[in-house]
Amino acid sequence: MSQISLVKTGFKRLLWTLLSLSLLVAGTLWACKDKIVLGAEAFLFGYPLVMMETTRVHSGRYIGPENELRRVRQFPDANFKDVVRPNVDTLYTTAFFSMKEGPWVFDMPANSKRYELMPFMDAWTDVFASPGTRTSGVAAARYLLVGPDWQGEVPKGMQLLRSPTDMVWLIGRTQTNGPADFETVHALQDRLQVQKFNAHSSGETSKKLSATSWQASNSPAVPPVVQMRNMRTAEFFQQLMALMVRNPAKPEDAPMLKRLEAAGLTPGQTVTLSWPQQASFALGRWLANFKVQQALRAKANDGTWTTPPLNLGHYGTDYNTRGAVAMVGLGANLPQDALYPNTQLDHQGQVLSGQHRYRLHFAPDQLPPVQAFWSVTAYGEDEFLIDNPIKRYALGDRDPLKFNADGSLDLWIQAQAPQDLALQSNWLPVKSQAKFLLNARLYWPKEDALHGRWKMPVVERID
Repeated sequence: MSQISLVKTGFKRLLWTLLSLSLLVAGTLWACKDKIVLGAEAFLFGYPLVMMETTRVHSGRYIGPENELRRVRQFPDANFKDVVRPNVDTLYTTAFFSMKEGPWVFDMPANSKRYELMPFMDAWTDVFASPGTRTSGVAAARYLLVGPDWQGEVPKGMQLLRSPTDMVWLIGRTQTNGPADFETVHALQDRLQVQKFNAHSSGETSKKLSATSWQASNSPAVPPVVQMRNMRTAEFFQQLMALMVRNPAKPEDAPMLKRLEAAGLTPGQTVTLSWPQQASFALGRWLANFKVQQALRAKANDGTWTTPPLNLGHYGTDYNTRGAVAMVGLGANLPQDALYPNTQLDHQGQVLSGQHRYRLHFAPDQLPPVQAFWSVTAYGEDEFLIDNPIKRYALGDRDPLKFNADGSLDLWIQAQAPQDLALQSNWLPVKSQAKFLLNARLYWPKEDALHGRWKMPVVERID
């Protein structure tokens, strides 16, 4: 046999081998398709709970102790990596609460100076209460925060807030009109107080931690979203089953719990996954992440902007939406408190990039319809703030914007400052040659925005 014939024969054998392997892999994947789908569903179902725990632990190491209010005194900058898509519209007042150490008394003094909202989230990221300007007005209010099993009489003058889980996250926001407004907002933050219910009932003040009783960890801080990406699949499900003991799923989750149990996932039990299960669940996890990213990049029916659904914060059994929000916007408010239109695309459906210049044009009668305020923030592809020379991360109605003669408004989104000095007040910087996304925020949106009668204008590429 000639050398050429030998080569041809060897090549044919290689092709048949590769084809056989491909068919074998395809057959294996097809046989495991149900397990892969279940892995995707289970991952999205459990992601919010594990992400909340990861954030709680991270916060306790680097931000402040549990059961104590943490008052953020300045806006985040491009170095902030704790939560994706942070805002520069409000100053946060936050706390993780353990209800096994409660109940807790939360005091909100009268506030007619700034819009504020104080949403309480359970461990699954459902907002079970949202005190604030929209819901309770500007008068002082006192709340009794209790866990799912608490039994007792609510004292006169208090309003009951019952969490369905042991873990609770308060992520309060107070309107802040730029750094010059910090002093005013700090005074409002300082008046917010929390104390143990027993201390309150006995007339005592809550015990404060001394300055030396808690210190931030000196180990390198890894953002929670990165920790979640790096977490092994088996570790993820083990954490999920452990966390579900004190943070149980809701009654309507019973069908999902049955499916998980059939796969060997039972709350409070050690997770033992066979190699085929691990592989299937790992593929399911990849599929879930892919589907979320695909949905985020998809063009909306009404243009290039997408707006989270109105079930934000009250997800029910919509695990896909709940999981996606936890991935890209943990701590999201109820739509009635804040609406978050976002886009990664220009008017032609092309991905936004710092190699181009863009204009966001609001017609005279088409500014965002809000009862509080609005803004547009630019984020990098990693969903964190973009470093820039003027440290400007967002633009909105509290900024000294320059309007056109007809009352319309143009925002200029580009890497370099506009050559026309008159336009620089309306310039939102992005990074040269780098992909980015835009996130609008409408605080206390009006009905036109909530129900789609008003929409964000397309991002027009101008070069």
